[in-house]
Amino acid sequence: MEELTHLDEIVRTIIDFLVQYSFQILGAVIVLVIGVLIARWVSRLVVKLCEKADLDLTLTKFLGQVIKVLVLTFVLIAVISKFGISIAPIIAALGAILFGASFAVAGPLSNYGAGLVIILTRPFVVGNTIQVKDVSGVVEEVKLAATVLSTEDGEEITIPNKHIVGEVLTNSFGCRIVEGRVGISFADDAEKAIAVIRGVIESFSRIPKDPAPIVGIEAYGDSAVNIGMRYWVPTKDYYKTLYAVNLSVYQQLKSAGITIPFPQHDIHIRSREAGSTI
Repeated sequence: MEELTHLDEIVRTIIDFLVQYSFQILGAVIVLVIGVLIARWVSRLVVKLCEKADLDLTLTKFLGQVIKVLVLTFVLIAVISKFGISIAPIIAALGAILFGASFAVAGPLSNYGAGLVIILTRPFVVGNTIQVKDVSGVVEEVKLAATVLSTEDGEEITIPNKHIVGEVLTNSFGCRIVEGRVGISFADDAEKAIAVIRGVIESFSRIPKDPAPIVGIEAYGDSAVNIGMRYWVPTKDYYKTLYAVNLSVYQQLKSAGITIPFPQHDIHIRSREAGSTI
């Protein structure tokens, strides 16, 4: 009997709450739904305007997200006010919580700060090829917390932005440079070998003509004349092109009668004279 009494009280409390606040709840839900739709619409509008103005893609995405968050913030304030709740104490409490939590989230906050620096200064943009801290890839997305790269193998690399700002950064834009070398015999014609290698590189359509490939004598080794070659390839085709060029260079040098020597040393044996103590 006592349990039924408690249950009845709970049901009455729920009914009273719904009767008293039903219109506020309905209004809050409507405001929230409309606010979310408006936030999305305004965000898309800002992105379109930025694209028409030819702004950088990274900056465009960032502005779109910022506008969306701002609109949603005002919507939440309007929803809370529907229940007659003052937001001043809530803001004060959130401020105190954030101040205490700032010590625990110093790392993530530094990432956000670095991300803002990257977006505003734009040392690289989406589509560029960058190398930082021995990591290289094509920039797919720049977020406030991290930068996402992709590799030729389809790997996705996420770098916290604090590890990018303040570091030595290499930006080779849409391509990546290949630096290779091949040794030929001292007895062979170096100019002929250079012409063969240059012809091989220029035969690959995916290798850009500007800047032009560079081929020449790099150094004189103990057993060979080292011919160096430098050329650019699209980042997503780096290893595929490198391996194909190396194979073709080997085949064409062999067809042209140019020798690729292996390391060798000449050993001279001197015999001792009879009776010598040395």
